Amino acid sequence: GSVMMATELFSQLCPDVMTIDVGGATTDVHSVTQGSEEISRILVSPEPDAKRTVEGDLGLYINHDNIINSFLKGELEKLTGLSEEELQAELDDFRPIPETENAKKLIAALTTRAVITSVHRHAGHLIDLFFSGGRKSAAMGKDLTNIKIILGTGGALTQLPEGKDILLSIPRSNKGDRLLPQEGVKVLIDQEYIMASLGVLSMEHPKSALKLLVESLGGEDVSASCHSEE
Repeated sequence: GSVMMATELFSQLCPDVMTIDVGGATTDVHSVTQGSEEISRILVSPEPDAKRTVEGDLGLYINHDNIINSFLKGELEKLTGLSEEELQAELDDFRPIPETENAKKLIAALTTRAVITSVHRHAGHLIDLFFSGGRKSAAMGKDLTNIKIILGTGGALTQLPEGKDILLSIPRSNKGDRLLPQEGVKVLIDQEYIMASLGVLSMEHPKSALKLLVESLGGEDVSASCHSEE
């Protein structure tokens, strides 16, 4: 909930923002956007501007078996570049914080799956409605097509060198019917891993919290990302 507050605070500076928080027990998605006018005209039911979803089955430690079981046979080896024996060794000695290069490769693959799965669940999708006069396109759920900036927080996204690339893969995961962020979206990482703390701080000191958040997200890069969308 505190990360949601920090996301809403950041949206005052940069509208149309989404935060992905991949943790050991859950993966949380927070979005603040009204969506596009085009989608709003065909939306079946209204969605809140600020929405948070918590995926309790997508944790990198407590629930890592759930993510691993979502891969097809041989898929995880292909994505990580590990042999079957190397992968099994990492799974047998699975730890909350990866220490070896092989462990980091595994965590990167699991983080990517957690991110894509959670965002697809959070986002709405296009549907076809059939009437006596024919077919009509409609939309259900949260429209993320207007998202301009994706923020990454949580242990995995803030520490993995692939954090930005993982978030940039979200638009490419669209099969055509999901209301996901578009190609060209900006990605910023909570480098100091303090968004949750700043959400609490914003209750009493919003200006200071926003200043610290901008610094953690890259300072000048934040201004450039916001300015580029004006």
